Amino acid sequence: MSWLRVSNAGLAGLLVLSAGASAIAGAPFQLRDFCPPGFELTDGNRCELRTLYQNYESLRYAGVGGPKTGLPAARDGFSPQQIDLGRYLFFDPLLSADGSVACASCHHPELGFSDGRARSVGLDGAEVSRAAPSLWNVAFLQSFFWDGRAASLEQQMQGPLYDAKEMGNDPAKLLADIGGNDTYRRLFRDAFPGSQGPPTLDMIYTALAAFQATLISLNSRYDQYAHGYHDALSDAEKAGMNVFRSFVARCAECHTPPLFTNQQIAVIGVRDPDGVPFDAGAEAVTGNPGLRGGFKVPSLRNIEKTSPYMHSGTFATLRDAVEFYTLGRGHAIPEDEKDRMTVHWHIWEPDLSADELDRLVDFLATLTDERFKPQIPNVVPSGLMPIGTVPEALAPRMGKH
Repeated sequence: MSWLRVSNAGLAGLLVLSAGASAIAGAPFQLRDFCPPGFELTDGNRCELRTLYQNYESLRYAGVGGPKTGLPAARDGFSPQQIDLGRYLFFDPLLSADGSVACASCHHPELGFSDGRARSVGLDGAEVSRAAPSLWNVAFLQSFFWDGRAASLEQQMQGPLYDAKEMGNDPAKLLADIGGNDTYRRLFRDAFPGSQGPPTLDMIYTALAAFQATLISLNSRYDQYAHGYHDALSDAEKAGMNVFRSFVARCAECHTPPLFTNQQIAVIGVRDPDGVPFDAGAEAVTGNPGLRGGFKVPSLRNIEKTSPYMHSGTFATLRDAVEFYTLGRGHAIPEDEKDRMTVHWHIWEPDLSADELDRLVDFLATLTDERFKPQIPNVVPSGLMPIGTVPEALAPRMGKH
């Protein structure tokens, strides 16, 4: 298990190493000149995604839930150096106001690029209002946050970077901290050849987006089955897949393969935890009362790694989460909201048996694939302890639910 947060700014200060230090004694930081797994280095020093799903022409040819279904366009084409620079930034707590929180604090590789919490925690242990969504396959997404309010990775990352409860930074301080570090200045010149002067905000955002766009998970046992190796799934898992794709359960209507999300907002009527105020979801962003209590349909990729489930972390297990859908349409909506929320038409009462629910859980476990999980740096250019390598004695352990 890894640890996700330096306990406080004072501790972070104690862990500062000399700028530019490396895990290899005396060796300077060097950005990689090769692409991550799953990407090909092409002309112009660009990393482009390669996947068997690119052989399938369109989403419409195989029907909803069909195995040989095409992918939407992915964001790729970043240079190896930009991707590797983004990796350092992602794990570096220098990006937070007090040097205690990094992007990886809420999106940790060992926790499915989530954080194992019902509500994520930022500076000084402050809880935010929702769970952290996974970052696997964000290269394919068209909107971000549970309420879909960001249209790009670059726009999304500015939310946590500058939110007072999360990383608590501001653009001027971020630029001063990054630009004041000799190693980062050199690495930014390497990643953005021809750039003049110190790093800019756009360069920081681009590097972080470049790294996140390489978090690809498309080689699970399900994918092997989809590409023709039918022995990749057990009989129980195939039975669960058939329930998932059936017109009775309708799981694939919203969690559409191969991303296992249709990227839409859906109102399903999940209750908020006791003591937590009602979350209006996408209505607060769009002003559309039909989206009251609506949230983005999450991908189910690596879902067994990202408990607890839903925007509110309401369900501790996958079994609890799938059972929710068979307990009755709108059964969990608070009484004072029942006349105000419009539950998505796909949410009905499939009346699945206990065995069918168990087989669904079996199938969902076949969507796990972490082969391309990136390496957590042992050191980062700031000299602070990178998130993910803090010794147990120095930071609280983050347990799985």
